[in-house]
Amino acid sequence: MDIDRPANVSFFDFVGGVQLLQGDDTRTAMPVVLIGICVSGAVGNLLVLLIFFRDFRNGKGSEVKALLASLASTDLVILLLCAPVRAVTFYKQTWTLGSFVCSTTDWFQHSCVVAKTLILAVTTRAKHTFVPSTAKGPLSRPTWIHGALAFIWIVSMMFPIPQMLFATLVPHGHDTICVSEMPVCASNFMSLFYKIYPTAAFVVPVVFTLAYYTKTLHTAVNHAPSPRHQSKVILVLLCLSGALGLMLLPEWGTFTWIRLGYSKPPVGLIIFAQVLLYACSSIFPVILMTMYDDVRQGLITIWFIATCRSSKHPPSNNKCPKTEGNGAEVGANAVANAVSPEKEKTFPDVEHFWTGRRNTHVEVEQDPVPWEREEKML
Repeated sequence: MDIDRPANVSFFDFVGGVQLLQGDDTRTAMPVVLIGICVSGAVGNLLVLLIFFRDFRNGKGSEVKALLASLASTDLVILLLCAPVRAVTFYKQTWTLGSFVCSTTDWFQHSCVVAKTLILAVTTRAKHTFVPSTAKGPLSRPTWIHGALAFIWIVSMMFPIPQMLFATLVPHGHDTICVSEMPVCASNFMSLFYKIYPTAAFVVPVVFTLAYYTKTLHTAVNHAPSPRHQSKVILVLLCLSGALGLMLLPEWGTFTWIRLGYSKPPVGLIIFAQVLLYACSSIFPVILMTMYDDVRQGLITIWFIATCRSSKHPPSNNKCPKTEGNGAEVGANAVANAVSPEKEKTFPDVEHFWTGRRNTHVEVEQDPVPWEREEKML
């Protein structure tokens, strides 16, 4: 990663991933790691979206679920559109994706990262109770959520505009690299901007969200009328906010470190920060599936539906349990369906025996001791 900074620029950094790396180990290992993170994270986020879609379709949606579904969609976009660009860059060690991708890749990734942070901050205003569906559609949501999401994405796309303005292609020998060059004439204004940007887009929303949910969790545990349910949902949101803050801190730290003109951070730290950014998008569905009761029960329901549809037995011999309700009810229905046929079994020999014993009327011509009957009649 040896390259000289031009004299007429205040900082010089790679865009779309670190390029001109030395060594084949990084060239082969990093794409494999990123592809593994992308595949696992994409599957997890798709399952979370499917579960939330099913909840809204059944009238069990809430404002928190609507925002968490938007968060899962953002993570899915990061894993499917942003991470593959880094994987290709690490493998090629130069830029081969054209000028348009060079200009927009860091801008788009930062827009998604800022949107994630702001969406988690907006969940502090959302309600955890169910929002019944109306006749207009199964995915009806409060109007303020649509407005909040539109405002979040507009702000998120405006903040990282300098990432798009200063990105350019630079020839390097027979190859081309994608870098960000900020001219000296804009260094004073951009120096102030790069102090405000991370603070407003990352530090303030994360600190506010963590402080809010910590205080709310303490109140829910000690003073709420139903502390068990409220504290579980708040604990999930607190864990999501904490994971976001910890896993994005290296990325924002190296970003600010380079933009403020200090010495170049180690290459290993830059690569580690990028890997954590994508791992953050993969860890969110794991937290939801393990800690959020509604998501965990929805996952169990989807599992029962998938196993029943994939079964090759006739319908009469294999009755799938009903998937309405939680996992315990599904298991109880399955056990009841398995036990009920045993109760309905009838043994014909025993039934004939007891029927014969109850029928005590004996015909005259079939009486084995007729003399006893004659004595009684005398």
